[in-house]
Amino acid sequence: MKYLFETPVKGTIGLQKYETTIHWRNGIFITDEPEKLGGKDLGPDPYTLLLSSLVGCTLATLKMYIDHKGLGISEVEVHANMYYKIENKAPVAYMERKIVFHGQLDKGIQERLIRVAENCPISKLLKGNIHISTELI
Repeated sequence: MKYLFETPVKGTIGLQKYETTIHWRNGIFITDEPEKLGGKDLGPDPYTLLLSSLVGCTLATLKMYIDHKGLGISEVEVHANMYYKIENKAPVAYMERKIVFHGQLDKGIQERLIRVAENCPISKLLKGNIHISTELI
């Protein structure tokens, strides 16, 4: 098996309620829960991080395509949110992604850019099968 990262992402939590320190290849950042859930809102919560992954990947993938094709789009915005619905007596998560392209684009280019966004690696990961193994070390 070949991992995506040489060094795994590591998180720690201490005495501060819900405040975690996340170590990644180039630094550290803090995550926390919102105040309404008992945290201090010192950093993004897990849902925000998940949506941020989708937004960041979408933007990077679109930028690569835009630059490669020389489309001259000066700015792109991606907005993401999520909600749950009960279906067959079980909660199902829904994510919404909305994209804004600054500049005039014909319908064909718009449709192609939506397909590109749908194929960003995080979109594909979230839509696919994910297996999570957990062990003590």
